[in-house]
Amino acid sequence: MDELKQRAFAAYFRSGGTEQPSSKSGSQKSTDGKEYVVLRNVNSILAVYRVKPDGVLKRLKRYPAELESN
Repeated sequence: MDELKQRAFAAYFRSGGTEQPSSKSGSQKSTDGKEYVVLRNVNSILAVYRVKPDGVLKRLKRYPAELESN
């Protein structure tokens, strides 16, 4: 697993996430020139983090609809 996914998983659990994300479903996506890390489980998206230019992950409450598709 790459570094951004590991950091996203750690941030998710530190924030009190109770549902278990699938280790295979964490993915990096790019849309409109921005990078995102998407954590999913079997049912839905659990969390979306935007990767800022300085490498910091920011959890999003609302995320682009393009990230909904697999």
